Amino acid sequence: MKTLLRAIVWLALVVWLGGLLFFPITAWAAFSTIADTHQAGTIVAKCLAVAHHEGLVAGCLIIVLLAVGHVIGVYRKGVGIAFVVTAIMLLLTAFSQFWIIPHMERDRLAVGGAVDNVPATEPHHADFNRLHNVSIHLEEAVMLAGVILVVMLSRDNCE
Repeated sequence: MKTLLRAIVWLALVVWLGGLLFFPITAWAAFSTIADTHQAGTIVAKCLAVAHHEGLVAGCLIIVLLAVGHVIGVYRKGVGIAFVVTAIMLLLTAFSQFWIIPHMERDRLAVGGAVDNVPATEPHHADFNRLHNVSIHLEEAVMLAGVILVVMLSRDNCE
């Protein structure tokens, strides 16, 4: 039971971080091969939504399994911090998916669908760019927290 529980926690974490690591490659490929930035952005947005939902499912699974593991004695000291790091990752992912992205979409629609077709000084374009930068920093923070979680779960302090 102990090995199965740990294996599922690690698998969920690998899936989540793998998606985050693969996403910039997907974005680069879309914007470097598709001339229309609106189409490329649409592809990237759909891929990001998949990565976010994947992370939300994986994060919830990790939270549940850490709690179960703590109750049955698989994880002892240090699991509280791992739990908090996972919760932070979940909150940042949810904030990006359910607040940042809808607001970026609102700005995109307000300028007629293609942000690059209006000057960068246009308020909705400027807000879109600001939110895009926030989104990038949120993804980086989730990835950093994920690496911290890997280190924490690898150490003996959770056993």
